[in-house]
Amino acid sequence: MNTEHTSHNIYWDDSQGESCASFARLEGPLQADVVIVGGGFTGLWSAYYLKHEAPQLEVVVLEAERFGHGASGRNGGWVVGNLAGLERHLHGLDRQQRQACCRLLANNVDHLGATLATEGIDADFHKGGALYAAARYPAQESIQRHYREHLLEIGHAEQDCVWLNADELSAMARMRNPYGGIWHRQVATIHPRKLVNGLVQRLDAMGVRLYEHSRVMAFAERRVSTHEGSVSAQTIVQATEGYSEHLGHVRQHVIPVQSLIIATEPLSESTWQEVGLHDRPTFADASRLINYGQRTRDGRLVFGARGAYRLGAHPRHDTAISASDMAMRRDLLVDMFPALEGVNITHGWGGSLGLSRSFRPHVVLDRKQGLANAGGYAGEGVAATHLMGRTLADMILQRDTELTRMPWVFDNHSLTQVVKRWEPEPVRWLAAQTILFSYAGEEALMRRQRHIPVLSNGLTRLNDAFASVIE
Repeated sequence: MNTEHTSHNIYWDDSQGESCASFARLEGPLQADVVIVGGGFTGLWSAYYLKHEAPQLEVVVLEAERFGHGASGRNGGWVVGNLAGLERHLHGLDRQQRQACCRLLANNVDHLGATLATEGIDADFHKGGALYAAARYPAQESIQRHYREHLLEIGHAEQDCVWLNADELSAMARMRNPYGGIWHRQVATIHPRKLVNGLVQRLDAMGVRLYEHSRVMAFAERRVSTHEGSVSAQTIVQATEGYSEHLGHVRQHVIPVQSLIIATEPLSESTWQEVGLHDRPTFADASRLINYGQRTRDGRLVFGARGAYRLGAHPRHDTAISASDMAMRRDLLVDMFPALEGVNITHGWGGSLGLSRSFRPHVVLDRKQGLANAGGYAGEGVAATHLMGRTLADMILQRDTELTRMPWVFDNHSLTQVVKRWEPEPVRWLAAQTILFSYAGEEALMRRQRHIPVLSNGLTRLNDAFASVIE
């Protein structure tokens, strides 16, 4: 890997154009109708839809650092018409109900894009779909075929989940060993930092009161306090997800998991001819260890892989990642696209996503306490935050809509009723290491196309059991 020009900065920050204006910290007491704790996508979209639907409301957003400091400014930019752990929410529903839920999730992608267009927010929104490829070893083809069957079974439309044979996959992306894959139509990409900046500027113009460097340290009845100020409001929205280390009542239920990402230099047109991705679909393969990428508007590849869990559930505030972490992701990217051999990696960064003990997203409103919470997106939050922001607005405004009737919505519930507590350390750290080790062992055997009857079958059964719990 050429590291001569490598940066440990976030590519999204370096390519955002004009940076967003800064905002003052909260000082003194305030009164509001709604106070939102957390200035990421969940908080910003919630504020946007509340103010859009009810301009008379006094809405305050408090951010502990800068807007977009957490996962919202560091993610891979996928806008997915799905939810992590969706089958858990759909369990027990009939086929028509499942299809209605999946249709709403699919339409949410288009709704997000339309809202950006209406508001004049240029966040590089591009709907190119997603390629879930089998392209590194033969066993991946069966995995992807089963995944497509799963998508159709839980209610996704057949025209949105198209099977590609090897030639059809190669026409879209020239991967090393194309065996086939799924093209999921309802997936788009965005530039996360441009989206944060655009939303913040729009909220400021709408009259939402925005405060940075205002970490909430305490909750009382319908009141939040920072070191230098407080806000009293009828409704408090907790929108901190994986960055809830100072909010013990949230942290017990949603923990941070690390995600590391790299970006290449801008690729030449001749290299793109060898790589493909001309319509800019996102891409991933069938690894249980998860990898994902997109072609950016300025002709780079952004690629993430191999999440991890830190002992003690500490979120990642720093952005730098090690040279070895960058090299591992670069090697995996080249393994998928051999034409990238020798490509320069210019950026590498890390962040934290939120994983709930229920292994599925949620939106909760405890009307008695005036306390709302949304999160647990498990790394698929760009579209989900938009959906939950719309939903929270309807719930707070006491509207009965299709959004508020979804199975991931819990009205008149508390977070503790909806999501169990995580196990104490070191139990959850040991469990995470065991799962990652087992996943890596299974993949190593598949890559080498080796089948050791007792070991291979045992690993597959074990990992299927793990996946049934956490995926």
